Amino acid sequence: MSDRDRELEQIERAAAELVPQLSERLARHGLGEIEVRRGDLRVRVIASAVPSRPAAPAAPAGSAARSAPVASSAPPPDESHAVSSPAVGYFLYADGLGPGLAIEKGDALGYVDVLGVRHEVRAPRSGKVRNLVAESGEAVEYGQVVIEIEPAGVAS
Repeated sequence: MSDRDRELEQIERAAAELVPQLSERLARHGLGEIEVRRGDLRVRVIASAVPSRPAAPAAPAGSAARSAPVASSAPPPDESHAVSSPAVGYFLYADGLGPGLAIEKGDALGYVDVLGVRHEVRAPRSGKVRNLVAESGEAVEYGQVVIEIEPAGVAS
């Protein structure tokens, strides 16, 4: 098998496996784009821009233009259970973190690497890990949900 055949096989695998998963994540979390790497392969999926209302008329030359907020069709995540990224960078989980793990307020859940500088992600409340939303090593945006927590005392 030639190198070109291997490259085409990786692209086919990405199209069949990664792109649908990444597209679902974009929609679920209301992201604009997401990029992941697997080995030498890098895949970036960008959400299509669907206008929610007619465009505003162009501002006259020399005047300051303001952009109006665009309504998102994706429902916001359950903020009471969400742990968000404190920065734009690459997110990595703490060793041993997984669904069902009991955590205490202030426990280290992982960190966001921003140009070699770690920004800690800590538990905002006691409870247990419900869902690991981001992939370890995934590029994340500021405010992007990376972990969901089931608060202490809540039946699942």
